[in-house]
Amino acid sequence: MSAGTGTAGALPHPVVGGSFPSPVPPGSGWPGDPADATTPVARDAAEVARLAAAAPGLAALDARISVCRACPRLVAWREEVARTGRRSYAGQPYWGRPIPGWGAAQPSVLVVGLAPAAHGGNRTGRIFTGDRSGDWLFAALHRAGLATRPTSVAASDGQRLVATRMVAAVRCAPPDNRPDPTERDACAPWLDAELAAVLPGLAVIVALGSFAWGVTLAALTRQRLAVPRPRPRFGHGVEVALSGGTLLLGCYHPSQQNTFTGKLTEEMLDDVLARAAARAADRTAGAPSASPGRP
Repeated sequence: MSAGTGTAGALPHPVVGGSFPSPVPPGSGWPGDPADATTPVARDAAEVARLAAAAPGLAALDARISVCRACPRLVAWREEVARTGRRSYAGQPYWGRPIPGWGAAQPSVLVVGLAPAAHGGNRTGRIFTGDRSGDWLFAALHRAGLATRPTSVAASDGQRLVATRMVAAVRCAPPDNRPDPTERDACAPWLDAELAAVLPGLAVIVALGSFAWGVTLAALTRQRLAVPRPRPRFGHGVEVALSGGTLLLGCYHPSQQNTFTGKLTEEMLDDVLARAAARAADRTAGAPSASPGRP
């Protein structure tokens, strides 16, 4: 199937209406779609690196991410899910494409997740939107003052992030939520380019889970930030002070496995995001960037 060609019957978007096939062709009117039919498409890892490095700004980078076809297994999976859907979403079209970053273009807080959920971001076209993990995350972001609403269910639902941006380490929904190392590495230049664009004003990076933690540390090293050695191990609430004054914060991923078992509670998630919000406020106010001192 060629890039941007939907195959399922057209269905209305749950917020803006209109008719969209699944997957959604670029430039067809989906809310927040950064691409159009002329956006260059990366078809292998080398093209990802080239197009990411040459993107003339964050908007162009988002567009190029959203049409990437570099990983055959991920392309096949995300589009198969988009065609078949889930019974509970039978009346909705599926985005079925990679998920670009979302939120502030010059954020103080960057939240890094693993990858889009098959029936969450892969359906809605927005990271963490429309799935159980997102229910937890957006509620906590709202309590911390980093999101204007406690829920996020669809693109164009009115949700806004406050001085905050969200990205995924791997931009396509992977089978069993497990991208393989070659897919992780092929996607890395997208994150590298995004970090380069937002790092100058960034106070805090929150890495959700050990996968995002490792990918983020590797990307920061490629940005030539001084990362402590030996490389810090992931843990919930772990802080790493980076050169330039940016703080890396670890947080358990708000997956159902973690939230159902109590490994991650609302209080634990609130604590990390409140610390992120306070750090961002201190940097904005010009206060000293010293760590709060928690483990």
